[in-house]
Amino acid sequence: MVIMAPHRSLRLLLATGTVAASLLTTALAAGSPARAVAAGAAGAAGADESDGKTVLTVAVSQSVDSLSPFLAQRLVSTSLHRLTYEYLTNYDAKDARTIPGLATAWKPSPDKLTWTYTIRDDSTWSDGKPATAEDAAWTFTKMMTDENAATANGSFTANFEKVTAPDARTLVIRLKKPQATMTALDVPIVPKHVWEKVGDFSKFNNDKQFPIVGNGPFVITDYKVDQYVRLEPNKTFWRGAPAFDELVLRYYKDGDAAVAALRKGEVSFVPNLTPAQAASLKSAENIKVNDAPGRRFFALATNPGARSKDGKKFGSGHPALLDPAVRRALFHAVDRKTIVDKVFQGHAVEGEGYIPPRFGTYFWKPEGAQKIDYSPARAGQLLDKAGYRKNGSGKRVGKDGRPLDFRILCHATDPNDKAVGKYLQEWWGELGIGLKVDCLDNVSDPWLKGDYDLAFDGWSVNPDPDFVLSIHTCGALPATPKDTGATDNFICDKRYDELYAAQAVEYDPAARAGLVKRLQSRLYDTGYMNVMAYPNAVEAYRTDHIASITTMPAAGGNIYGQDGYWSWWSAKPAAEADGGGDSGSPARLWLVLGPAALVLLAAGVFAAVRRRSTADDRE
Repeated sequence: MVIMAPHRSLRLLLATGTVAASLLTTALAAGSPARAVAAGAAGAAGADESDGKTVLTVAVSQSVDSLSPFLAQRLVSTSLHRLTYEYLTNYDAKDARTIPGLATAWKPSPDKLTWTYTIRDDSTWSDGKPATAEDAAWTFTKMMTDENAATANGSFTANFEKVTAPDARTLVIRLKKPQATMTALDVPIVPKHVWEKVGDFSKFNNDKQFPIVGNGPFVITDYKVDQYVRLEPNKTFWRGAPAFDELVLRYYKDGDAAVAALRKGEVSFVPNLTPAQAASLKSAENIKVNDAPGRRFFALATNPGARSKDGKKFGSGHPALLDPAVRRALFHAVDRKTIVDKVFQGHAVEGEGYIPPRFGTYFWKPEGAQKIDYSPARAGQLLDKAGYRKNGSGKRVGKDGRPLDFRILCHATDPNDKAVGKYLQEWWGELGIGLKVDCLDNVSDPWLKGDYDLAFDGWSVNPDPDFVLSIHTCGALPATPKDTGATDNFICDKRYDELYAAQAVEYDPAARAGLVKRLQSRLYDTGYMNVMAYPNAVEAYRTDHIASITTMPAAGGNIYGQDGYWSWWSAKPAAEADGGGDSGSPARLWLVLGPAALVLLAAGVFAAVRRRSTADDRE
């Protein structure tokens, strides 16, 4: 995503809380319910309201894996990096087409092996120094020469031969062979004068000194693990500074607690709502529910036999899952329609290919005999034919007498994992297969060690799908069992690698789309991944906190986890939109901190949740 650890952390949604875990952001508009709540809380707590400011508070459920752009892969972390660093290019909020970012223009040579980018002259690092081509050249070169710096985004630079900056406004990238992602390099550019002082990139998480120097619309000013991340507007951002005085990501391990905070006005925005939560909020005063086609897929991943590049095998995956017939039988016994109707309650689309239908150019689905449809009878026939017959007690056993009893890794904070796990126990149980659903706060450790049989998996997909395709290549495997590669699920298939390499060098859009679809077809046929659903982005925000905000795409798109910084950069405070206030002063959103919150925080109410803590991951 979304799923990883030490070097390979996954981009799942963060969690955060302001210094005190009971943050009230309310509009001080005369006579408004929000103002009454704030005043009541302030009176009871004795809070000081003299320093009010507009604060946009976002509830998140995922831990930050790293604040280093070189290590972070979870959605919450990469979303933070989109807010704090510019990329060479960006995606238009309306339709996701490529638009200028740090680069204002780009041009390939006739042989497509040399790309020249013009770097804008109006981008400044938040410490006042100009952002130049030298910063970009240093960022890419570091990724090319230090494998630890390539942990998160190394697939983008693996084909780079040389990167130079002839002058402050010109960046030149020389390729070994053509590369189709040169206008979609999703790599945060960092300030050379700050990062060249870093020693070990595998251990530097960029979370000790604040504010963190960046050139995006926001600056990270404070961070506490599994509590909060605070950001303030970058006043010199070339597109213009955000309207809110502060953006806070606050961590909530429990989704119901986040929704309760939204109702109270303690947070402004909550993503990843369950159907029940969304239904309960639709009639709530001053709350808008946004239900949009999502960027993610929700899948079952099987352990293909964990291995490293040096050929060593490790982990404790069940050997029966190495049999294609067993994998196919399991997937024949998964009723996707029931999952969409009963678990997601219609807020999802049945899963088919690897790329969600939102990305129509690359969307693929199996047809005819290739499709693994819901057929328990067919599943039973496959198992019988493969030699996994039922014994006297109705249990499926292999020729070695070992029963088909599997484990599935489940994210403890994700109700969808738990609900689907119960269905799988029922469906597979009827086949004579046992299933233990291991719901853990930290699924990273067993996942990286290969100590699992199946797992609930899911990634957020970018407009260019190269990254999510790259994580299933042999090159993404860890170098040794002790290392952590960029792999999602230890898949290594020669034919898949050939197709991946072919699409990576194909510049013709139609031809490349065809190759990407063939890639998905091959991944589907290997049977290691079973995409069950494409969940909608179901989220809600307070209209008395946020007057307007940009969705992506503009027509019916999502707010959280965009392919850019558009939502939080564009958000306008409701107080300023209303133009109200006391004594002629503009109305503001006030931060109210009660002593009860301090007690909760001191008591350690926020449990430490490590990598792969939810089902939303890398973008």
